[in-house]
Amino acid sequence: MSDCIIQIENLSKAYRLGQIGSGTLTYDLQAWWAKMQGKPNPLLKVGQIDHGNRDGEIIWALRDVSFSVKQGQVLGIIGRNGAGKSTLLKILSRVTAPTHGKVKVKGRIASLLEVGTGFHPDLTGRENIFLNGAILGMSKSEVQRNFDAIVAFAEVEKFVDTPVKRYSSGMYVRLAFAVAAHLEPEILIVDEVLAVGDIDFQKKCLGKMQDVSKQGRTVLFVSHNMGAIRSLCPEALCLAEGKISAFGFTDDIIKVYLSHEGQFLNGAKSLRMDCTKMNHSGSGEAKIAWAEIKNSSGDNSYDFDMDDRIQIEFGIENPLSLNLDFAVEILDRNDYPLFHFLSEYENAEIITNGQGKKSAVIQIGLPPLNLFPDQYYINLWTGLHNNRVDKVEKCFQIEILKNANIQRELLTSRGRIFCRGEWRIVYQ
Repeated sequence: MSDCIIQIENLSKAYRLGQIGSGTLTYDLQAWWAKMQGKPNPLLKVGQIDHGNRDGEIIWALRDVSFSVKQGQVLGIIGRNGAGKSTLLKILSRVTAPTHGKVKVKGRIASLLEVGTGFHPDLTGRENIFLNGAILGMSKSEVQRNFDAIVAFAEVEKFVDTPVKRYSSGMYVRLAFAVAAHLEPEILIVDEVLAVGDIDFQKKCLGKMQDVSKQGRTVLFVSHNMGAIRSLCPEALCLAEGKISAFGFTDDIIKVYLSHEGQFLNGAKSLRMDCTKMNHSGSGEAKIAWAEIKNSSGDNSYDFDMDDRIQIEFGIENPLSLNLDFAVEILDRNDYPLFHFLSEYENAEIITNGQGKKSAVIQIGLPPLNLFPDQYYINLWTGLHNNRVDKVEKCFQIEILKNANIQRELLTSRGRIFCRGEWRIVYQ
């Protein structure tokens, strides 16, 4: 472990499902005594089913995880919800203990796992800064040296002497991140909590983490934002069902992650999203079964340049005998609609006499959208005479990346669409 700052060996974490764990010792004892007597749980609500067969079931959040992190390394950790990412970080942060395995860590750890982790709601922002510094093992003089920078970064100068229980969630997370990043820990752990802040603050945090890494400190970063992982982390680790499915260069790991998120249908090499388990609405005569999204090069991707041409393809089960209309909707992260592409507007006859056909494939090529860098959602819709037949909400979440030839920072507070004008100057 000479050049390693984190060493994890055969790490496992198990949770037991069952009766115990209702919240109070009294209720747990009542439930246990009723079970010993063969009686139903007296704490169940009317009509609630007693799943007694789940008692004692073991769920492994992590199973035999082993890897090491070198000093100064910036490691991205990705995976689906429930893959074990947060459990891993909680063990590293000593919030919970492992069931099996060893964790060796050199240096102080500053972790940001949830909004306001380690904050006392009745203390002011100023008092919580010093409290967190003491928890991290820092002296009062060290905290004082960084105090002004923390407050300025969090943008809470007017509220620093206000109890944090009166802070908004955005103020909470700004101050929490500022404390974690500025108190000079050897290891900085950041979970998906940054999603609470607005897009401008997220960019500010990513910039700060880059500065921290350049100072030789180690960063572990968990996110579902593949653009942020790619820009910040040279290497990444992908978790699946509590185990490491891949560990290596970030671009390669993201491809593995996306292949797990999608599904290979009919032996095809392209990545397709299985839509059968997504949220559907409509009359349901014809269902959207799968969908696929590509960039202008024809490669599957969820990250696009601002002027990229997005290609979407989706499959329909049981196409109707009459012509269906199809739509693609693009929304911002606040679910505000930005674009709506409807086949009817373009007099596009996509399906003609689909009676007796089991399936059909719809393809649409979108023009350059020139959206500001941010996260966006795509809905797919099919209808008949303005009546919804099927709609898949948020079928895709995409990331628009800033073009490399644009030097100035583009803020979504200045708009959503980047338009190029023809500029000239006339001297008189």
